[in-house]
Amino acid sequence: MSRKVCKMKQGLLLLCCMIAATGCKQAPPAQMETEYEVMTVVPVDRMISSAYSATIRGRQDIDIYPQVSGTLTKVCVTEGQRVKNGQTLFIIDQVPYEAALQTAVANVESAKASLATAQLTYDSKEELYKANVVSSFDLSTAKNSLLAAKAQLAQAKAQEVSARNNLSYTVVKSPADGVVGTLPYRVGALVSSALAQPLTTVSDNSDMYVYFSMTENQLLGLIRQYGSKEEALKNMPAINLQLNDKSAYSEQGQIESISGVIDRSTGTVSLRAVFPNKEGLLHSGGAGNVIVPVQKTGALTIPQAATFEIQDKRYVYKVVDGKAQSNPVQVTRVNGGREFIVDEGLVPGDVIVAEGVGLLREGTPVKAKAAQTPVAGVTEAINQSSLAETTAQSLLAETATASPATTTEN
Repeated sequence: MSRKVCKMKQGLLLLCCMIAATGCKQAPPAQMETEYEVMTVVPVDRMISSAYSATIRGRQDIDIYPQVSGTLTKVCVTEGQRVKNGQTLFIIDQVPYEAALQTAVANVESAKASLATAQLTYDSKEELYKANVVSSFDLSTAKNSLLAAKAQLAQAKAQEVSARNNLSYTVVKSPADGVVGTLPYRVGALVSSALAQPLTTVSDNSDMYVYFSMTENQLLGLIRQYGSKEEALKNMPAINLQLNDKSAYSEQGQIESISGVIDRSTGTVSLRAVFPNKEGLLHSGGAGNVIVPVQKTGALTIPQAATFEIQDKRYVYKVVDGKAQSNPVQVTRVNGGREFIVDEGLVPGDVIVAEGVGLLREGTPVKAKAAQTPVAGVTEAINQSSLAETTAQSLLAETATASPATTTEN
């Protein structure tokens, strides 16, 4: 019996040691595993916005050249001034042209007098010829003189018209509404129609033309979407303009024309859009970006963060059997490059890593991000401690019951 009690005491001591060890045991630190955001590529129909570099031109940029030579006597406008059609811009010295006009007018009067004299002579010769006083030769001579006088009068009148036009050309007027450009010439400068640089440029900027280019593939996609270029021009939605300072222009524009010829050197086709310019914010010669909305059917869209680039080739990491596998793709930038539409390289249903691709290598195990759960080691330690305490209490109760019997037997 004493041997039995001894064994029970040894067991109890061992159990107490286990409880102490369990109580002191700390939960093992959770093993840190890198998790990645993944996404499944699915086709969607969406309206995407594509940006194209653009140049801004006035509806009509008119270079102003003088039509007559002379000294510039007056500049009637300033740079940047808004002018109306027919408004005076410059005045060229008018004195020689006024004199030329007076001479032309005098020549006309002289020609009229000569014509009147020739007419009287012819009428007189005609009467005398009827009376057989003069010969037919005299009559023909008088007739020819009359015709020459008429020709001289017509010539004099033409010279008068030319002189009047030249005098009017000394007042250089704006051919259209617009804004005056630079003024390289000042009063006193000698100007002519052969100037290398115009007097100024008047830009009609009531509406502005914005020119941009599309690739051949983009143009083909646009034509397929609407059926033809004519239908595309008729039914395309309004487009937006981003100015050179990255701000958005408040007015929307419309594409007016699509060139029918693809540039051989660039492989692009030119398009022209028109934007209203009521506030005069747009200036001819400026630059910006045209934002064109396009309806894309069945597009595979991925974020820019899901791609990486090596030697001008773009790749994504597909998740294959739980591991990263690099895969080349051909993409089209949309939304300012924040997203890509995959043209080749992925199919619907492919799973790719959406973020953190810079941390991956070929064959890296990929674990998708999930909601956080309690650490398993801590829970297990708590459960083991409770179980040990319960067992110890049971053994102590049994020992307490067996001890009196042992004492009695001794």
